[in-house]
Amino acid sequence: MARVRAGLIIGLGLACIGGGLSSPSVVRGQQLEAPPVNDAENFGGLPEGPGREIVFYHCAICHSTRLVLQQRLSRGIWDETLDWMVEEQGMNELEPEIRKIVLDYLSTHLNRTTPR
Repeated sequence: MARVRAGLIIGLGLACIGGGLSSPSVVRGQQLEAPPVNDAENFGGLPEGPGREIVFYHCAICHSTRLVLQQRLSRGIWDETLDWMVEEQGMNELEPEIRKIVLDYLSTHLNRTTPR
């Protein structure tokens, strides 16, 4: 678990260093703006499924979906990662119903058994 967490932290850190975080998304209480979508059908490469659009708009506001797609985490680790992003990265806390949709999607489509 610590190894997965360290890899995610390094990846998010690189996204920040590379300019992957936009300032509007990290200011608490500020309205999020949707990232530009070049291909509305693609949603940044996220697999089809319920919640894909919500995940896209909540994740891509701060970093590339490639960072999300490279992860293969259990629901518990995804949940901890969302907590970490709120506590350490300035992400706005998700409403409980949105958080459940995000966790359902991630733990279904990007879990430890999902092929790369």
